[in-house]
Amino acid sequence: MKIEYAERIGRLPPYIFAEIEELIIQKTKEGVDLIKLGIGDPDLPTPEIIIDELIAESKVSDNQNYPTSMGEEFFREGVARWNKVRYGIDLDPTTEVSHVMGGKEGVANIARAFINPGDIVLCPNPGYPVYENGATKLCDGDPFLLPLKIENDFLPDLEAVETDILKKAKMMYLNYPNNPTGAIAPMDYLKKAVDYAEDYNFFIVYDNPYSEFTYEDYIAPTILQINNDHVEINSASKMFNMTGFRCGWIAGNADIIAGLRKVKSQIDSGGSIFIQKAVIKGLNEYTSEKKPRIVAKSMKIYEKRRDVLVNGLNDIGWPTNKPQATFYIWTAVPEKYCDIPCMDFIKKLINVGVVVTPGIGFGQYGEGFVRFALTQNIERIQEALERIKNLL
Repeated sequence: MKIEYAERIGRLPPYIFAEIEELIIQKTKEGVDLIKLGIGDPDLPTPEIIIDELIAESKVSDNQNYPTSMGEEFFREGVARWNKVRYGIDLDPTTEVSHVMGGKEGVANIARAFINPGDIVLCPNPGYPVYENGATKLCDGDPFLLPLKIENDFLPDLEAVETDILKKAKMMYLNYPNNPTGAIAPMDYLKKAVDYAEDYNFFIVYDNPYSEFTYEDYIAPTILQINNDHVEINSASKMFNMTGFRCGWIAGNADIIAGLRKVKSQIDSGGSIFIQKAVIKGLNEYTSEKKPRIVAKSMKIYEKRRDVLVNGLNDIGWPTNKPQATFYIWTAVPEKYCDIPCMDFIKKLINVGVVVTPGIGFGQYGEGFVRFALTQNIERIQEALERIKNLL
């Protein structure tokens, strides 16, 4: 029997990290001590108040039944309350809030509700690969790449997009604070993006999982503070160090959310009720737009790591800017190696025991950059800096 993939699978790019993974496996077998600063998975524990709630609620038999794919009523009400406290916006939990099984699921499945073959989706690049691949291409849509360039503060230059493209666009993904660049979007820019969407009749999916992952006094906005014509996707993954729990939400335009609900009603039964209750326990810690203690405590740790890594890179001659948000450090390949592909530079780093992510893994406009994730303690970061110094 001959097995053939669907044509849409053929549209997906080759898995760019396969060669790197093989090298990591080889080095591990050789006994090399690898300091892994690649994957964006928090190494800090989930706050105890949330874990205690999870344990207690998991023992309640009613919480062990099938949930609803749109999220339980208490969950939607809790998310609406959080949006009111955090952003000052009013949402109807019946129609304007829904559960997603982690932000990634929501980002991908919303395209299934709206994108037809040939529809154009505006996708930032470098960007979260799901926008271009898991969402657009797997729905037979056509991604139009919006370059994120350093000279534009890693914000899409909407004025540079051809009018014909904008007229044909059906949806745009935006993500600030941004993965992988760590860039932020001022409210003026978000208003400009909303104006473009209104003028050319497309809607925006604002992917905002790093909304609480900010430093100093910076407070990240949401596009929903401008109007309710679009949607925001957020989750507990980074906010509460809960990546493995797969619990998030979508909020905003009721018609857009209704489309996602139709898709989800056919393919999943929602996230565990006891996990939803634990997440709401965390969200209820918010009493203002400022981070509660359980979030601020983690951010202080990541802020110290950020400072050690960025200051250390600059000290050893690798010019690097300090981001105001996310736990990523996005930086150009050092001048000594700028004439080789970033993948080749990554291999050199692995050979000295440091693993980071090549910028090309986030799209063609990521070439020439690498991304560090602040997922090791300060001692390991300092050791990584020593190894990098020897390489440079």
